[in-house]
Amino acid sequence: MTAPTTDAFDLPAHLSHKSDPALVAADAEHFAAIARSLDRTVTELAERLDTVRRARAGHGQTALERDQEVHRLTARLRALRRYGIDLTLGRMVAQGDSGASEPVYVGRFGLTDEDGRRLLVDWRSPAAEPFFGATHGNPMGLANRRRYRWTHGRVSDYWDEVFVDDGIDHHAALDDQSAFIASLGANRSARMRDVLGTIQADQDAIVRAGSRGPLVVDGGPGTGKTVVALHRTAYLLYSDPRLGHRRGGVLFVGPHEPYLAYVSDVLPSLGEEGVQTCTLRDLVPEGATAPEEADPEVAGLKASVALVRAIDPAVALYEEPPTERFEVSTPWDDVVLGPDDWAAAFEAPSPGTPHNEARDVIWDELVSIVVDRHDLDPDDEEATPDMVRVAVERDRDLRAALHRAWPMLEATDLVGDLWTVPAYLRRC
Repeated sequence: MTAPTTDAFDLPAHLSHKSDPALVAADAEHFAAIARSLDRTVTELAERLDTVRRARAGHGQTALERDQEVHRLTARLRALRRYGIDLTLGRMVAQGDSGASEPVYVGRFGLTDEDGRRLLVDWRSPAAEPFFGATHGNPMGLANRRRYRWTHGRVSDYWDEVFVDDGIDHHAALDDQSAFIASLGANRSARMRDVLGTIQADQDAIVRAGSRGPLVVDGGPGTGKTVVALHRTAYLLYSDPRLGHRRGGVLFVGPHEPYLAYVSDVLPSLGEEGVQTCTLRDLVPEGATAPEEADPEVAGLKASVALVRAIDPAVALYEEPPTERFEVSTPWDDVVLGPDDWAAAFEAPSPGTPHNEARDVIWDELVSIVVDRHDLDPDDEEATPDMVRVAVERDRDLRAALHRAWPMLEATDLVGDLWTVPAYLRRC
C-alpha cells in the first residue's frame, strides 16, 4: 500500500505553474481526508477479518458463509492496501444555479469518512458516469473536470477541462492535450498501462452498455479493445444484479497465457478480484495436452470460418424426425404418432436452443401430443391428463425412438467425425 501522505503533489519543474495553492490546496486537503479514512478502514477490516477467522467454523451452511466472508474481507483488504490516495482518479464539478458546486471525487472504490461524508464515488456507480462521459458537445451537467496522473503515490501531473465559460476560476492547469492523448505518449511497461483515469466518452459508453445479449467490440490493433473489455467486466460485476457476491461470475477468455498474464493485474486495480480467466484450450477436454496440428493446410482449414459453418449442418444430420408411424399405448387408449406429429415436436425448441437441451423440449411436446389425443371421460377420476402423462413418460419404446432420431451429441466426437469420415464432411 502506498504510504498515506498529505504532500500529494510532486510536479516537475516545468509544471511549477500548476503548483499554485489556489489550484491544488483543496485537493491536498481532500487527499489528506482520504488517507485518514483509508487508514481507519484498513484497520477496521483487518480487525473484522481477524474476528471472523477466530470464530468457530461450524458446519454446512454456517461454514460456507464464514469462508465466503473471509474471502470477501481478504479481497477488500488486498484492494485497499494496493493503493493509497492514488486510488483517486479525478474530480468533477457540476453546474449549479449559482455557479459551480462542490467537487465530487471519483475513485477506484467508494469511500466515506467516519462521519459518513462521501470522499470518493466508485467509478462504476451512475454518479460517476459524467466524469467519463462528458464532452463539450454533451457536458452532462458538468462545469469542469480534473484528471490526475499518479507516479509512486503522488500526483505528477493533472489536467482540467472546462465545459462552460465560468467553469473554473484559474486556467493555469489547462493543457492543449487531454489526459488520454498524454497517456498514449507515455512509455509502456511490461504490464498493461492503468488507463482507468483516461477512459474516454465513447469507450465509457461501451463499458456501461446494457448486459442483455452479446456485445461485439470491433477495432484494429491498439484501439483499446482489451482495456474496454476489462473495464466492462469490472462494471458488470458491480452493476449487474445477476453477478457478484454469492451469485454468478465472469469468465474472461484470452487467446494465450501471455495475454492473460498481460491483463492479470488490471482487474484488481479496477476493484474486482476472483474473475476466472482461461484460454480457448482450457475450454476443451484435452486442454493444454491438445497437440498442435502439423499440417499447415489442415490447421488453416480448422481455423477457418468454413469449419464453423459446417457444424450446424453436421448437427442437423442428427435432427431428422421419423417418417414412419409410431403407436403409443396407455391403459386408456392407443395413439398413433405420424410424420407430421414428429415434425411438429421437432420444431418445438426455440431457434438457437443447443442440440442436447432441445431434446427435453421435444420430449415434452411429444408427451403433450399423446396426452391431448386421449379422449378421456371427465367423470372418470382414474383417467386424468396427469395420470396419462405419467404413463406416457414411462413408455421406454417412445423414449428410445426419440433418442434414435435425436441422439445426444458430444462436441468432440462430432468434430472428430468431420475429420475422419470424408463422406460426412462432404454432406456438410
